[in-house]
Amino acid sequence: MSERATTFCVIYQFKVRSGQEERFKQGWKRMTDAIREQRGGLGSRLHLSSDGWWLAYAQWPDRATWQAAQELPTSPDPEAQAMMADAVEQRRRPILLEPKVDLLEPCHANATG
Repeated sequence: MSERATTFCVIYQFKVRSGQEERFKQGWKRMTDAIREQRGGLGSRLHLSSDGWWLAYAQWPDRATWQAAQELPTSPDPEAQAMMADAVEQRRRPILLEPKVDLLEPCHANATG
C-alpha cells in the first residue's frame, strides 16, 4: 500500500423512517450522482450503522469545492432531495474531515442491501 493524496470528506448522518429505507436509498443515489455531475463531488458511500443511523461518507476534491456547492441556492436534483427529506425523520450536523494519511484501497462494492 502506498500513501496517496487525500481529499476533503464529509460524514452525513440520517435517521430514516421505518418503511422508507428504499425511498431514502434511491434519493441518496440520485443526489450523489447529481452532486458528482453538477457540483464536483467525488462520490459517496452509504452505510447503515449498528444503532440504526444511516451514514454517508462523501469525498470532495477540496474544502473549497464542497463549500461552493453548499452555497448554491438550488438543489442539483430537487426530486431526489424531496425523496430523502420525506424519508428522514432526523439528521445530525455534518462531520467535516481533512484526511492526513490515506491508505484505503479503491473499493467498488456491489452491495445491494
